[in-house]
Amino acid sequence: MKDWKRVISMAMAAGMSAMMLAGCGSSTTETTAAPAETTAAATEATEETAEAEAAETEAAAEGELAEDVQAIVDRGVLRVGVKNAVIGFGYQDTLTGEYSGMEIDLAQKIADYLGVDVEYTAVTAATRGELLDSGDIDCVLATFTITDERKQTWDFTTPYYTDYVTVLVEQSSGITSLEGLKDAKVGVSSGSTSAKSLVEAMIEGGFLSADDYDAETFDPATWTEGISFQQYDDYPTISTALSAGEVDAFCVDKSILAVYNTDSRTYIDEQFAPQQYGIATTKGSGVSELCEELITGWLEDGTIDGLIEEYSLN
Repeated sequence: MKDWKRVISMAMAAGMSAMMLAGCGSSTTETTAAPAETTAAATEATEETAEAEAAETEAAAEGELAEDVQAIVDRGVLRVGVKNAVIGFGYQDTLTGEYSGMEIDLAQKIADYLGVDVEYTAVTAATRGELLDSGDIDCVLATFTITDERKQTWDFTTPYYTDYVTVLVEQSSGITSLEGLKDAKVGVSSGSTSAKSLVEAMIEGGFLSADDYDAETFDPATWTEGISFQQYDDYPTISTALSAGEVDAFCVDKSILAVYNTDSRTYIDEQFAPQQYGIATTKGSGVSELCEELITGWLEDGTIDGLIEEYSLN
């Protein structure tokens, strides 16, 4: 009898344990279940993160990167020369210190690809090449126009943006065209190609003589044939000079001039000299190959078109 009672007790205990286990399983299922939309979104986000991490891991894998690129990965920071006063391309908020613009985003994307941080250094037309040559920065994304002359010194990627040169004047000057710039003094940035582009446009338009012009030896500091130039270290200084009457006009790429176009100012009718912007890197470097590969890919997949649209650079 005692054995029989023991069997019954054991059977009842087993039954209760099974019920408890079944109840626990049901409770766990209810607690962890999520709406289908949430689960799908989480899955998609996880897949995107995994793809990004895989790309970074692949890029930074030991032995797969050029020596100079691997040095950036080991350092943990990509150092980029950018503009800090060109809205839409490279602009630094004076209050927060934060950078924004198409070129800022491209620099961040390169850093993300390598799995490193990014460090921005504000450059001007006069300093960007010097800082690249000295090794203080790894590349330049600073509305750097590609020219045959510059390509002898640095590598440039396939262009990621094309702009045009034009001229900004005070409306009170009465200047409305290239012809009106005859005998004017024009403010330009040191180290830029703007003065040369303007002279060539005026020669082509028949407003200046080409007799004394030589593209290879042209120097804005000494040119006085029908127009003269005053060179400045940065764009805000040129804008101030225009307001003060020190110069009659401000010449540079239109996207840059847009920052300084106030209600009292206007562009002349013409725009000229297409300016193709590319990433500048040390000649023959691994960074050159990396940037070219990335820019080409982002042109093909629409990433760059998206940035142009985002920053209203169309």
